[in-house]
Amino acid sequence: MDRLPLTVVGGYLGAGKTTLINRLLREDHGLRLMVMVNDFGSVNIDAELLKSVGEDTIELTNGCVCCTMGADLFMALGDVLDRVPRPDHLVIEASGIADPKKIADAARAEPEMEYGGIALVVDAGNFAVLAADAQIGAQIRGQVGVADLLLVSKCGAEVPGALAMQLATMSPAPTVALDGLEAVAPLLLGGIEPGTGRGTGADHGAYVTWGHDSDEVMDHEALRARLEAAPAGLYRVKGFMRGPEGGFEFHKVGPSVEITRLEQPPAVSRVVGIGPAAQISAEEIAAWWSDREEA
Repeated sequence: MDRLPLTVVGGYLGAGKTTLINRLLREDHGLRLMVMVNDFGSVNIDAELLKSVGEDTIELTNGCVCCTMGADLFMALGDVLDRVPRPDHLVIEASGIADPKKIADAARAEPEMEYGGIALVVDAGNFAVLAADAQIGAQIRGQVGVADLLLVSKCGAEVPGALAMQLATMSPAPTVALDGLEAVAPLLLGGIEPGTGRGTGADHGAYVTWGHDSDEVMDHEALRARLEAAPAGLYRVKGFMRGPEGGFEFHKVGPSVEITRLEQPPAVSRVVGIGPAAQISAEEIAAWWSDREEA
């Protein structure tokens, strides 16, 4: 039996990994994909964004399957290899704080798998600030160093010159603007040259995550104001909010806030916050959100 190709999709919190995965699943590539979501946090918002209809698995009409991955990576890989029929390609979405090389190394250690490379999503709007951050900068740069392909998000059809030069000092991997691609499948599913990345990665410090569900309702203006008032140490906020009419999906990475209107209100209002433990605690995140609820 042919070995199963594995592609790892990495990138820091909020870079656009799940958006890339959704785009891949929508494309007409004719392959049975297995996509594993390995997101950080007690409330798996990213799996919800994949429009899962099961507790931890979604099967699509085009033959693709999405599932969440447990703590044991090798066991999860074994389950994939045992599937009948076996998928044509496995894609793992690494946690935003993970070293994608460690996941790739698992594929190299499995005789029935073929390493297909690491594609790293880079947030054009926030990368320079995050890479220079005293707490997480080494981790951000380490992710870039191990990548075999750099996919730059939120930049239009071309990668800004200054960012391209900065990335070139960290990695010899090709740099591509995501918005300029007609399709991502040709790159992710066989178009990566494995081994391009030469870095060794970087261990991340401790992170704290906090999640909260409620039946709360907020309008667009109030939601944006609250997100913009988030504590400085809260690097990533994401979730869904019920609105007076419909609802909202929201994301905050550093100072950037994105709010998308939803026609149908979510079942619950849900928020997840993530940040380095050295800069913020779960209690501080909860206090910030409680201030909003009490206002």
